[in-house]
Amino acid sequence: MKWLALILTLLSLPAWAEEPARLDLGGSALVATGRGWGGPKPLELRLSLTKPVPYRAFLVGDPARLVIDLRGADLGMARPQDLFGADLAPAIRWGRNGDGWSRIVVELPGPYRIDSAGQQARAALSQITVALAPVSAEDFAPRPSATTALRDLPDPADVPPPSPDDRFTVVLDPGHGGHDPGALAEGESEANLVLVFSLELRAALQARGVDVQMTRQDDSFVNLERRMTAARQAQADLFISLHADALPEAQAAGATVYVWNPAADRRAAEQLTLRHGRDDLLAGVDLKGQDDALTGVLMDFARVDTQPRSERFANWLISRMSLMGIGMHGRPVQAATFSVLKSPDIPSVLLELGFISDHDDRANLLNPLWRERMVKVVAEAITGWARDEAARATMLRQ
Repeated sequence: MKWLALILTLLSLPAWAEEPARLDLGGSALVATGRGWGGPKPLELRLSLTKPVPYRAFLVGDPARLVIDLRGADLGMARPQDLFGADLAPAIRWGRNGDGWSRIVVELPGPYRIDSAGQQARAALSQITVALAPVSAEDFAPRPSATTALRDLPDPADVPPPSPDDRFTVVLDPGHGGHDPGALAEGESEANLVLVFSLELRAALQARGVDVQMTRQDDSFVNLERRMTAARQAQADLFISLHADALPEAQAAGATVYVWNPAADRRAAEQLTLRHGRDDLLAGVDLKGQDDALTGVLMDFARVDTQPRSERFANWLISRMSLMGIGMHGRPVQAATFSVLKSPDIPSVLLELGFISDHDDRANLLNPLWRERMVKVVAEAITGWARDEAARATMLRQ
């Protein structure tokens, strides 16, 4: 089979590749954390990055400045003046600083000390927080000068490993497989096309620090219920089923994202209760011994949270596709009752990469350059959505 060699090659690739962390300007800020009582206010600099990096923070004088060095970070085209709270500092500058390093310099409104500096890490994101407390001129203890600050720099703080409970897990579900090849066109099968794409996407996500599980990694058949069970056992934060269907010629083309149809919730609850054990319906909740009415209520309650999260991810995905010039269906987000979207407790989408029956879509799926671009789109949508969800969770806790 002509795809077999490629699949075996992809399986042998390392699970990671070096990619710089990127600054998420929308999640970063300089904030005042108290009153100044006639002098400078306590400040806190928060830097949101797409993954954890080694860093170091120190003060220099003449004038008083906070310097933060980041190793393996790309500050991109973000402008310091666009940082939320930039007006709290006389000036902020940043840019590259030697091989593999970036530097952020915050001119301070007076003498300060670094009260604390830390990095909170998850697999798909990181936040570095530096707290500054105002001090008297006599207590200001910077490095002797900006020149000496460039020598004998402090060692960068190690990247804290994410705890197992904090890992961000995505389950990729390549549709069909085994005795079910899916759609067929011009000697190609949907099952093989989406498997190759999924393997490439897995490598890109793992390079970004995301934990990736797959419902299948070869040309094997996995029934629909087992795909959902695998996602729940993996404690997935997101489930993505990948397809490339076929329709009569000229009826459909372009990528499409499907989310669960809320109107079908009651019927889905009944079907899930019949097909699954009651300890396999909601992660962390054993429904054994509970009647159907209570089971349905709890599943509906779970969907109150997961349904809007699924819809937000769908919007992230089509936004990235639009920015990258990926051809989309006329209605790029649609509601459906596909079995793989039924999980009440896991945000889930079904992504039609294109239609194998369409000549252009099929050519795209066979084109490594197009797949590379689409992989980047999906990977960036996943990590962007993960950061957004983490920020929402933080606001809810507050």
